[in-house]
Amino acid sequence: MAQVIQPETILRWHRAGFKAFWRWKSRNRVGRPKIDRGLRDLIERMSRENPLWGACRIHGELLMLGFEVAQSTVLKYMTRPPKPSQTWKTFLRNHAEAIVAIDMCVVPTVTLDLLFTFLVLGHGRRQLLWIEGNAASDGRVAGPTDH
Repeated sequence: MAQVIQPETILRWHRAGFKAFWRWKSRNRVGRPKIDRGLRDLIERMSRENPLWGACRIHGELLMLGFEVAQSTVLKYMTRPPKPSQTWKTFLRNHAEAIVAIDMCVVPTVTLDLLFTFLVLGHGRRQLLWIEGNAASDGRVAGPTDH
């Protein structure tokens, strides 16, 4: 047997559902209360004027001023430093002509002597700029060569 429902009943259920939804949506949230706008501005100003201070230092200064605020809240309202204008990759690409690598190594020769070498490599054109060596057994010194 089919049960007939009145249209008013469906509308009442619908209204009750919307009423429950909006009551749930506008409920009070639990958690920390929001801090005063003036304190937020003070935290932003302190972090902007003292870029080397972290959240711990600003938190300590605020405690000395009499403000009871959590360190995580200070971190939340600190201003972030701007992104660097160039990355390491662009820095290295822009200054490759001026960058050199220096190394010292031991090279065994054909006569099984050890040759202590000093190398200077230029990154701009990827070339050997200077090489100097000193043989261990007889004291000979190999002079600079153009490579």
